[in-house]
Amino acid sequence: MSKLDKEEKEILEAFESGKLKRTSRAKALQKRHQEYADAMFRKDARINIRLSSRDLRGLQKRALAEGIPYQTLIASVLHKYVEGRLRENGG
Repeated sequence: MSKLDKEEKEILEAFESGKLKRTSRAKALQKRHQEYADAMFRKDARINIRLSSRDLRGLQKRALAEGIPYQTLIASVLHKYVEGRLRENGG
């Protein structure tokens, strides 16, 4: 499991101790969000790109550090860019 930050630990502890309860709509919300995730991560297209060996090694190292395949890392970076959540540094 990933490391949790302080706020996440507090939420988990509150849930496990019974202080937090699921809403009556929890199952419907979970289903809706699962459908969003499935649609977002559906891989239905293939591309081939050329990268420098240096960049590929760098991507592979970062992916290894994250514990994910490097192709998944590349897809994630591209997705974040397309969604406007990844921007080039000005400098």
